[in-house]
Amino acid sequence: MARFAVGRRASFQTDRLDLYRQKIQELLDKGLAYRAYDTPAELDAMREAQKARNEAPRYDNRHRDLTPEQQAQFEAEGRKPVIRFKIENDREISWNDIVRGTVTWKGRDLGGDMVIARAAEGEFGQPLYNFVVVVDDIDMQISHVIRGEDHIGNTPKQILLYEALGATVPTFGHTPLILNAAGAKLSKRDGVTSISDFQQMGYTAEAIANYMTLLGWSPPEGMNEIFSLDEAAQKFDFDRVNKAGAKFDWDKLNWINSQYLHHMPIDRLTDLLIPDWQEAGYEFDPSDRAWLKQLTAVLAPSLVRLNDAVEMSRYLFVQDVGLTEAAVGQLQQPGAVAAMQGILAAIPADTTLSEADAQGIIQTVTKAENLKKGVVMRSLRAALTGDVNGPDLMQSWLLLNQHRWDRSRLEQALKQISA
Repeated sequence: MARFAVGRRASFQTDRLDLYRQKIQELLDKGLAYRAYDTPAELDAMREAQKARNEAPRYDNRHRDLTPEQQAQFEAEGRKPVIRFKIENDREISWNDIVRGTVTWKGRDLGGDMVIARAAEGEFGQPLYNFVVVVDDIDMQISHVIRGEDHIGNTPKQILLYEALGATVPTFGHTPLILNAAGAKLSKRDGVTSISDFQQMGYTAEAIANYMTLLGWSPPEGMNEIFSLDEAAQKFDFDRVNKAGAKFDWDKLNWINSQYLHHMPIDRLTDLLIPDWQEAGYEFDPSDRAWLKQLTAVLAPSLVRLNDAVEMSRYLFVQDVGLTEAAVGQLQQPGAVAAMQGILAAIPADTTLSEADAQGIIQTVTKAENLKKGVVMRSLRAALTGDVNGPDLMQSWLLLNQHRWDRSRLEQALKQISA
């Protein structure tokens, strides 16, 4: 829910109880609210009787006009009253919703006189949501209230409270809910309960903001689907907010997130990946910035979510990797052993390879062993990474070479294949 005000700091409702009590007393003094002494058993009996008559449950306002003697009798019985705000059945409440147009409710459809404070010792107890948000909005001079359509039933009640307290009613807008694939309201059953969950799943703040903006809002023609919040603010218009609920599309979110990761500056992406590598238990020196940035640059084009980097880069953080079934199959192909032996013999023991050096070794071995380059490259990938698919092979080789792990990987692969 968004509430817009200028130049005001956040308020905490627990610090504002005196203000709420003052406003409740104001409504009592004006005769717009009253004390209701119904017991839970009496309210249950009332609802059961309504149910038996096929009526919608509502408070029947039975304690609206108690005499002083009746109040005294209830208090003598030890009853603690709630405070109810009067809602007239024949009252019509309308507002111009900036998303939905004119919306109208009848007072008789609001469930009877509304509880605005719980029962308790003393004058009255804890003020309730519909009341306190109105008091807060008035105090903070809120001009616009933008929230989900599931709050639309609260709006007529709150408008009546604004009017009763002599305040200007803000502009309301009720946006569509976010739905799951089945068309039901998105919930924790769908795997996400908060924004922090998205962060844990490897989504960037920019991608989430971008995708959430697209849910229920249609960008103007010619606007790219990838945009910053500043860019969206320049183009945003409530006329383009949809009235129908927006289905949450994980594939679309993944695509948007991948676009941010693919185009993110390597320095920043490295900073975001380091915590994931550390949490995975990988041992590395965070100060070895050049190696980490080189690794990040290799992974970036393949990333969809940040935490994809953990499994994708495992072969670069552990000294020994096993061979997948596909890798073993590749290394058993004709020419694979000769290719690995030739590369192993050509790798210098005491100098670090450059990309030109690595390409030269591939060319030399391909020619010397009379092999197709594809056989040499696929066999090298299988031996170095333990699999037949993965990030850029030549860059992976250079990263492993800096730790002198390329020679040991080739030796292990040859040993395993010949065993």
